[in-house]
Amino acid sequence: MVTELDTKGLNCPMPIVKAKKAIKELSAGDELRIEATDPGSVADFAAFCRTTGNELVESGEANGVYTYLIKKTA
Repeated sequence: MVTELDTKGLNCPMPIVKAKKAIKELSAGDELRIEATDPGSVADFAAFCRTTGNELVESGEANGVYTYLIKKTA
């Protein structure tokens, strides 16, 4: 299951705060797709995945919108 989370227009730390809350609701193996416009979110989501143990499956940027796909591991 993939859950969508739109954090466009929000600045640090809100994209991470909202992602943390959303990922708590998921089951292991589920994925969270996040859209953000804060350039700082690139480093933030990489660090978030390292510290939480979740997998950053993919990330990218197009037209100022950063996208992340995170798989919940536990």
